[in-house]
Amino acid sequence: MSELREKVLGLKTHLESIIVGQDDLIKKMLITMLASGHALLEGAPGLAKTKAIKTLASSISADFNRIQFTPDLLPSDITGSDIYLSSTGTFDFKKGPVFANFVLADEINRAPAKVQSALLEAMAEKQVSVGGKVYPLPKLFMVMATQNPIEHEGTYNLPEAQLDRFLLYIKIDQPDAETEKKILALVRAEDLVSEGKTLQSGKSYEKMTVDEILNASQEVLKVHTSEAVENYIVALIMATRHPEKYNEELKGSVRYGASPRATIALDKCAKINAWLEGRDFVTPEDIHAVVYDVLRHRIILSFEALAEGLSSDDVISSLLKVVPLP
Repeated sequence: MSELREKVLGLKTHLESIIVGQDDLIKKMLITMLASGHALLEGAPGLAKTKAIKTLASSISADFNRIQFTPDLLPSDITGSDIYLSSTGTFDFKKGPVFANFVLADEINRAPAKVQSALLEAMAEKQVSVGGKVYPLPKLFMVMATQNPIEHEGTYNLPEAQLDRFLLYIKIDQPDAETEKKILALVRAEDLVSEGKTLQSGKSYEKMTVDEILNASQEVLKVHTSEAVENYIVALIMATRHPEKYNEELKGSVRYGASPRATIALDKCAKINAWLEGRDFVTPEDIHAVVYDVLRHRIILSFEALAEGLSSDDVISSLLKVVPLP
Protein backbone atom coordinates (compact mmCIF):
# COMPACT_ATOMS: atom_id res chain seq x y z
CA MET A 1 0.00 0.00 0.00
CA SER A 2 1.42 3.39 -0.98
CA GLU A 3 1.72 6.10 1.64
CA LEU A 4 -0.69 8.35 -0.26
CA ARG A 5 -3.33 5.65 -0.56
CA GLU A 6 -2.99 4.91 3.15
CA LYS A 7 -3.62 8.58 3.92
CA VAL A 8 -6.65 8.74 1.62
CA LEU A 9 -8.09 5.63 3.26
CA GLY A 10 -7.45 7.29 6.63
CA LEU A 11 -9.42 10.31 5.40
CA LYS A 12 -12.21 7.97 4.29
CA THR A 13 -12.34 6.27 7.70
CA HIS A 14 -12.38 9.65 9.42
CA LEU A 15 -15.31 10.85 7.30
CA GLU A 16 -17.24 7.62 7.90
CA SER A 17 -16.89 8.10 11.67
CA ILE A 18 -18.60 11.49 11.40
CA ILE A 19 -21.08 10.96 8.54
CA VAL A 20 -22.92 7.80 9.56
CA GLY A 21 -24.70 5.70 6.96
CA GLN A 22 -23.34 7.49 3.90
CA ASP A 23 -20.33 5.32 3.07
CA ASP A 24 -21.16 5.27 -0.66
CA LEU A 25 -21.51 9.06 -0.74
CA ILE A 26 -18.15 9.48 1.01
CA LYS A 27 -16.42 7.17 -1.46
CA LYS A 28 -17.96 8.98 -4.43
CA MET A 29 -16.85 12.36 -3.03
CA LEU A 30 -13.30 11.08 -2.71
CA ILE A 31 -13.43 9.75 -6.28
CA THR A 32 -14.60 13.17 -7.46
CA MET A 33 -11.83 14.93 -5.57
CA LEU A 34 -9.08 12.60 -6.85
CA ALA A 35 -10.39 12.97 -10.39
CA SER A 36 -10.26 16.79 -10.12
CA GLY A 37 -13.97 16.87 -10.96
CA HIS A 38 -17.23 18.21 -9.59
CA ALA A 39 -20.21 16.40 -8.09
CA LEU A 40 -23.95 17.03 -7.99
CA LEU A 41 -25.68 15.58 -4.92
CA GLU A 42 -29.42 14.97 -4.93
CA GLY A 43 -31.36 13.84 -1.91
CA ALA A 44 -34.21 14.75 0.39
CA PRO A 45 -33.60 17.24 3.23
CA GLY A 46 -31.82 15.90 6.31
CA LEU A 47 -29.57 13.34 4.60
CA ALA A 48 -26.31 15.08 5.57
CA LYS A 49 -25.46 16.34 2.07
CA THR A 50 -24.20 19.70 3.29
CA LYS A 51 -22.55 18.21 6.38
CA ALA A 52 -20.68 15.66 4.27
CA ILE A 53 -19.22 18.33 2.00
CA LYS A 54 -18.29 20.63 4.88
CA THR A 55 -16.69 17.74 6.78
CA LEU A 56 -14.62 16.74 3.74
CA ALA A 57 -13.35 20.30 3.34
CA SER A 58 -12.57 20.67 7.05
CA SER A 59 -10.68 17.36 7.02
CA ILE A 60 -8.15 18.76 4.53
CA SER A 61 -5.88 21.79 4.96
CA ALA A 62 -7.75 23.65 2.25
CA ASP A 63 -10.03 26.64 1.69
CA PHE A 64 -13.80 26.21 1.78
CA ASN A 65 -16.65 28.54 0.80
CA ARG A 66 -20.39 28.03 0.75
CA ILE A 67 -22.72 29.75 -1.72
CA GLN A 68 -26.44 29.66 -0.93
CA PHE A 69 -28.17 29.80 -4.31
CA THR A 70 -31.31 31.97 -4.49
CA PRO A 71 -33.35 33.45 -7.37
CA ASP A 72 -31.91 36.94 -6.76
CA LEU A 73 -28.28 35.80 -6.86
CA LEU A 74 -26.05 37.64 -9.37
CA PRO A 75 -23.03 36.28 -11.28
CA SER A 76 -20.79 38.75 -9.45
CA ASP A 77 -21.96 37.26 -6.14
CA ILE A 78 -20.12 34.11 -7.22
CA THR A 79 -17.15 35.30 -9.26
CA GLY A 80 -16.44 38.63 -7.59
CA SER A 81 -16.24 42.04 -9.25
CA ASP A 82 -14.07 45.10 -9.89
CA ILE A 83 -14.32 47.66 -7.11
CA TYR A 84 -13.52 51.32 -7.83
CA LEU A 85 -10.99 52.82 -5.42
CA SER A 86 -11.52 56.57 -5.21
CA SER A 87 -8.20 57.03 -3.43
CA THR A 88 -6.21 55.80 -6.41
CA GLY A 89 -8.74 56.23 -9.22
CA THR A 90 -8.30 52.59 -10.22
CA PHE A 91 -10.31 49.39 -10.10
CA ASP A 92 -9.36 46.52 -7.84
CA PHE A 93 -10.73 42.99 -8.29
CA LYS A 94 -12.39 41.57 -5.20
CA LYS A 95 -12.56 37.79 -5.40
CA GLY A 96 -15.89 36.04 -4.92
CA PRO A 97 -16.56 32.85 -2.94
CA VAL A 98 -15.75 30.66 -5.97
CA PHE A 99 -12.08 31.28 -5.23
CA ALA A 100 -11.58 28.32 -2.86
CA ASN A 101 -10.44 24.72 -3.01
CA PHE A 102 -13.89 23.42 -2.07
CA VAL A 103 -17.05 25.27 -3.04
CA LEU A 104 -20.46 24.19 -1.78
CA ALA A 105 -23.18 25.32 -4.20
CA ASP A 106 -26.17 24.76 -1.94
CA GLU A 107 -29.51 24.24 -3.73
CA ILE A 108 -27.88 25.10 -7.05
CA ASN A 109 -31.12 24.77 -9.02
CA ARG A 110 -32.62 27.83 -7.28
CA ALA A 111 -30.48 30.28 -9.30
CA PRO A 112 -31.37 31.50 -12.84
CA ALA A 113 -29.47 30.76 -16.07
CA LYS A 114 -27.14 33.78 -15.94
CA VAL A 115 -25.78 32.63 -12.60
CA GLN A 116 -25.43 29.06 -13.86
CA SER A 117 -23.36 30.31 -16.80
CA ALA A 118 -21.01 32.18 -14.46
CA LEU A 119 -20.35 28.97 -12.56
CA LEU A 120 -19.95 26.99 -15.81
CA GLU A 121 -16.69 28.74 -16.79
CA ALA A 122 -15.25 28.13 -13.35
CA MET A 123 -16.16 24.44 -13.45
CA ALA A 124 -15.02 23.89 -17.04
CA GLU A 125 -11.88 26.02 -17.28
CA LYS A 126 -10.89 26.54 -13.62
CA GLN A 127 -10.81 30.27 -14.23
CA VAL A 128 -12.99 33.36 -13.92
CA SER A 129 -13.25 36.17 -16.48
CA VAL A 130 -14.17 39.61 -15.15
CA GLY A 131 -13.62 42.99 -16.80
CA GLY A 132 -11.63 41.51 -19.67
CA LYS A 133 -9.17 39.80 -17.33
CA VAL A 134 -8.79 36.13 -16.51
CA TYR A 135 -8.21 35.00 -12.93
CA PRO A 136 -7.08 31.38 -12.34
CA LEU A 137 -8.70 29.27 -9.65
CA PRO A 138 -6.72 27.00 -7.27
CA LYS A 139 -5.20 23.80 -8.67
CA LEU A 140 -7.38 21.81 -6.29
CA PHE A 141 -10.81 23.16 -7.17
CA MET A 142 -13.98 21.17 -6.58
CA VAL A 143 -17.63 22.25 -6.76
CA MET A 144 -20.03 20.16 -4.71
CA ALA A 145 -23.58 21.14 -5.61
CA THR A 146 -26.77 20.01 -3.90
CA GLN A 147 -30.36 19.96 -5.00
CA ASN A 148 -33.64 18.81 -3.47
CA PRO A 149 -35.65 16.34 -5.60
CA ILE A 150 -38.89 16.95 -3.73
CA GLU A 151 -39.55 20.70 -3.86
CA HIS A 152 -39.57 22.19 -7.38
CA GLU A 153 -41.31 25.51 -6.77
CA GLY A 154 -38.96 28.41 -7.53
CA THR A 155 -36.30 26.19 -9.13
CA TYR A 156 -34.62 26.20 -12.54
CA ASN A 157 -33.55 23.18 -14.55
CA LEU A 158 -29.78 22.94 -14.87
CA PRO A 159 -28.61 23.32 -18.51
CA GLU A 160 -27.38 20.12 -20.14
CA ALA A 161 -24.00 21.77 -20.76
CA GLN A 162 -23.56 22.37 -17.05
CA LEU A 163 -24.83 18.92 -16.07
CA ASP A 164 -22.20 17.40 -18.34
CA ARG A 165 -19.52 19.30 -16.40
CA PHE A 166 -20.37 17.36 -13.26
CA LEU A 167 -18.19 14.28 -13.08
CA LEU A 168 -20.73 12.43 -10.92
CA TYR A 169 -24.43 12.84 -10.23
CA ILE A 170 -24.90 11.16 -6.86
CA LYS A 171 -28.34 10.24 -5.55
CA ILE A 172 -28.73 9.72 -1.80
CA ASP A 173 -31.34 7.39 -0.32
CA GLN A 174 -32.93 7.36 3.12
CA PRO A 175 -31.02 5.29 5.74
CA ASP A 176 -32.29 1.95 7.04
CA ALA A 177 -33.42 1.35 10.63
CA GLU A 178 -30.02 0.18 11.92
CA THR A 179 -28.26 3.20 10.43
CA GLU A 180 -30.93 5.49 11.86
CA LYS A 181 -30.09 4.19 15.35
CA LYS A 182 -26.39 4.87 14.78
CA ILE A 183 -27.19 8.42 13.68
CA LEU A 184 -29.27 8.93 16.83
CA ALA A 185 -26.41 7.67 19.03
CA LEU A 186 -23.91 9.95 17.28
CA VAL A 187 -26.13 13.03 17.71
CA ARG A 188 -26.61 12.24 21.39
CA ALA A 189 -22.83 11.97 21.80
CA GLU A 190 -22.36 15.33 20.06
CA ASP A 191 -24.96 16.88 22.39
CA LEU A 192 -23.01 15.64 25.41
CA VAL A 193 -19.85 17.25 24.06
CA SER A 194 -21.68 20.54 23.55
CA GLU A 195 -22.77 20.37 27.20
CA GLY A 196 -19.14 20.14 28.27
CA LYS A 197 -19.12 16.44 29.13
CA THR A 198 -16.03 14.46 28.12
CA LEU A 199 -16.36 11.46 25.85
CA GLN A 200 -13.75 8.82 25.09
CA SER A 201 -11.87 10.00 22.04
CA GLY A 202 -11.27 7.80 19.01
CA LYS A 203 -8.22 7.44 16.81
CA SER A 204 -6.58 10.78 16.01
CA TYR A 205 -6.67 12.00 12.44
CA GLU A 206 -4.01 14.13 10.77
CA LYS A 207 -5.31 16.41 8.01
CA MET A 208 -4.10 15.82 4.48
CA THR A 209 -2.61 18.72 2.55
CA VAL A 210 -3.57 20.04 -0.87
CA ASP A 211 -0.25 18.83 -2.30
CA GLU A 212 -0.91 15.31 -1.01
CA ILE A 213 -4.32 15.29 -2.69
CA LEU A 214 -2.80 16.50 -5.97
CA ASN A 215 -0.06 13.87 -5.76
CA ALA A 216 -2.63 11.16 -5.11
CA SER A 217 -4.54 12.38 -8.17
CA GLN A 218 -1.42 11.72 -10.23
CA GLU A 219 -0.79 8.32 -8.65
CA VAL A 220 -4.25 6.97 -9.59
CA LEU A 221 -3.46 7.59 -13.26
CA LYS A 222 -0.91 4.76 -13.09
CA VAL A 223 -3.69 2.19 -12.61
CA HIS A 224 -3.77 -0.03 -15.71
CA THR A 225 -6.82 -0.38 -17.95
CA SER A 226 -6.57 -3.33 -20.33
CA GLU A 227 -7.69 -3.06 -23.94
CA ALA A 228 -10.59 -5.43 -23.24
CA VAL A 229 -11.83 -3.21 -20.40
CA GLU A 230 -11.36 -0.08 -22.55
CA ASN A 231 -13.47 -1.71 -25.26
CA TYR A 232 -16.14 -2.46 -22.65
CA ILE A 233 -16.20 1.19 -21.54
CA VAL A 234 -16.57 2.37 -25.13
CA ALA A 235 -19.26 -0.25 -25.80
CA LEU A 236 -21.30 1.02 -22.84
CA ILE A 237 -21.09 4.60 -24.10
CA MET A 238 -22.02 3.56 -27.64
CA ALA A 239 -24.97 1.63 -26.22
CA THR A 240 -26.37 4.80 -24.61
CA ARG A 241 -26.40 6.43 -28.04
CA HIS A 242 -27.94 3.48 -29.88
CA PRO A 243 -29.64 1.36 -27.18
CA GLU A 244 -31.96 -0.32 -29.72
CA LYS A 245 -28.95 -2.23 -31.10
CA TYR A 246 -28.70 -4.04 -27.77
CA ASN A 247 -32.30 -4.02 -26.57
CA GLU A 248 -35.19 -3.57 -28.99
CA GLU A 249 -37.45 -2.47 -26.12
CA LEU A 250 -35.32 0.67 -25.70
CA LYS A 251 -35.88 1.83 -29.28
CA GLY A 252 -36.86 5.51 -29.30
CA SER A 253 -36.28 5.89 -25.56
CA VAL A 254 -33.08 7.98 -25.75
CA ARG A 255 -32.86 11.35 -27.51
CA TYR A 256 -29.16 11.90 -26.78
CA GLY A 257 -26.65 9.44 -25.41
CA ALA A 258 -23.59 10.08 -23.28
CA SER A 259 -20.90 12.44 -24.60
CA PRO A 260 -17.18 11.64 -25.06
CA ARG A 261 -16.67 13.36 -21.72
CA ALA A 262 -18.57 10.43 -20.20
CA THR A 263 -16.04 7.97 -21.68
CA ILE A 264 -13.18 9.87 -20.06
CA ALA A 265 -15.05 10.17 -16.75
CA LEU A 266 -15.96 6.47 -16.64
CA ASP A 267 -12.35 5.44 -17.29
CA LYS A 268 -10.93 7.83 -14.70
CA CYS A 269 -13.47 7.01 -11.99
CA ALA A 270 -13.01 3.27 -12.54
CA LYS A 271 -9.24 3.72 -12.11
CA ILE A 272 -9.74 5.58 -8.83
CA ASN A 273 -12.21 2.98 -7.55
CA ALA A 274 -9.66 0.24 -8.31
CA TRP A 275 -6.92 2.28 -6.55
CA LEU A 276 -9.07 2.72 -3.46
CA GLU A 277 -9.75 -1.02 -3.44
CA GLY A 278 -6.01 -1.73 -3.54
CA ARG A 279 -5.68 -2.88 -7.15
CA ASP A 280 -3.38 -1.55 -9.87
CA PHE A 281 -5.72 -2.61 -12.68
CA VAL A 282 -9.35 -1.92 -13.59
CA THR A 283 -12.00 -4.65 -13.57
CA PRO A 284 -15.62 -4.57 -14.83
CA GLU A 285 -16.69 -4.36 -11.18
CA ASP A 286 -14.90 -1.00 -10.89
CA ILE A 287 -16.87 0.26 -13.88
CA HIS A 288 -20.16 -0.97 -12.43
CA ALA A 289 -19.36 0.77 -9.12
CA VAL A 290 -19.44 4.21 -10.75
CA VAL A 291 -21.38 3.80 -14.01
CA TYR A 292 -24.74 5.06 -12.71
CA ASP A 293 -23.23 8.21 -11.18
CA VAL A 294 -21.23 8.92 -14.34
CA LEU A 295 -24.02 8.36 -16.88
CA ARG A 296 -27.40 9.17 -15.30
CA HIS A 297 -27.15 12.92 -16.01
CA ARG A 298 -25.64 12.44 -19.45
CA ILE A 299 -28.49 10.41 -20.95
CA ILE A 300 -31.39 12.52 -22.22
CA LEU A 301 -34.55 10.48 -22.55
CA SER A 302 -37.28 10.96 -25.14
CA PHE A 303 -40.68 12.39 -24.21
CA GLU A 304 -42.21 8.96 -24.79
CA ALA A 305 -39.81 7.33 -22.36
CA LEU A 306 -40.50 9.96 -19.72
CA ALA A 307 -44.25 9.50 -20.20
CA GLU A 308 -43.81 5.79 -19.57
CA GLY A 309 -42.00 6.53 -16.31
CA LEU A 310 -38.61 5.36 -17.60
CA SER A 311 -35.52 6.84 -15.93
CA SER A 312 -31.87 7.07 -16.98
CA ASP A 313 -31.03 4.51 -14.31
CA ASP A 314 -33.50 2.09 -15.91
CA VAL A 315 -31.75 2.49 -19.27
CA ILE A 316 -28.32 1.95 -17.68
CA SER A 317 -29.54 -1.18 -15.87
CA SER A 318 -30.93 -2.61 -19.10
CA LEU A 319 -27.70 -1.92 -20.99
CA LEU A 320 -25.52 -3.48 -18.29
CA LYS A 321 -27.47 -6.71 -18.77
CA VAL A 322 -26.98 -6.88 -22.54
CA VAL A 323 -23.58 -5.32 -23.27
CA PRO A 324 -21.12 -8.25 -23.22
CA LEU A 325 -18.58 -8.29 -20.40
CA PRO A 326 -14.87 -8.43 -21.35
